[in-house]
Amino acid sequence: MKKTIVISLGGSIIIPKEGFDLNFLKGFKKLILNLIKKYRFIIVCGGGQTARSYQQIARSLGDLSSEDLDWIGIHSTRLNGHLMRTIFRRYAHPAVVKYPLKKQNWKTPIMLAAGWKPGFSTDYDAVLLAKKYDADTVINLSNIDYVYDKDPRINKDAKKLENIDWEQFQKIVGTKWVPGANLPFDPVASVLARKNKMKVLFVKGTQLAEVKKAIEGKKIKGTVIS
Repeated sequence: MKKTIVISLGGSIIIPKEGFDLNFLKGFKKLILNLIKKYRFIIVCGGGQTARSYQQIARSLGDLSSEDLDWIGIHSTRLNGHLMRTIFRRYAHPAVVKYPLKKQNWKTPIMLAAGWKPGFSTDYDAVLLAKKYDADTVINLSNIDYVYDKDPRINKDAKKLENIDWEQFQKIVGTKWVPGANLPFDPVASVLARKNKMKVLFVKGTQLAEVKKAIEGKKIKGTVIS
């Protein structure tokens, strides 16, 4: 049996603010296809900037509920999921998984997944899928290289964290979900990961050499939460 690798692929690197990064998408595709003889991959796609842009417009035009905002984000993740499924089309499960509690008749090397329902992000779906397919680690790929003790965009004295436990991490992000929140990992997902004694690896997704190390279980330039 091949080892199952679960990747939470941030929408921020599928489609950054400045537009699609074709070099990243080509490189990520090549990396995954080079490793499918050794591993099976579940790639859970986030909404990223696509979700936040739609949510911002919706907020400006009306007084929306958290559930409305979440559904906008969920459909953004599904769009990104379908994009990634077409990129891996020949090797991918024929449908993007939207219900992580149901075990799929999965025979291909790669399975794509996206958002399920309001109340959390696709990080939570990734943890559920890891649990469902007996994986003890989620690799979180985003546009940041480390988790910091506070937001480095507004705090010049923010310190990067190479290793952190779940209790410390939850003090940073909390335990409640806010639609459109830009956090390193979903607080609700962190509660579930902690409960199931999972490990989460944070790697800057565009650093493909580090992504490969994370997949292969080698020491990474990034943050390990356990």
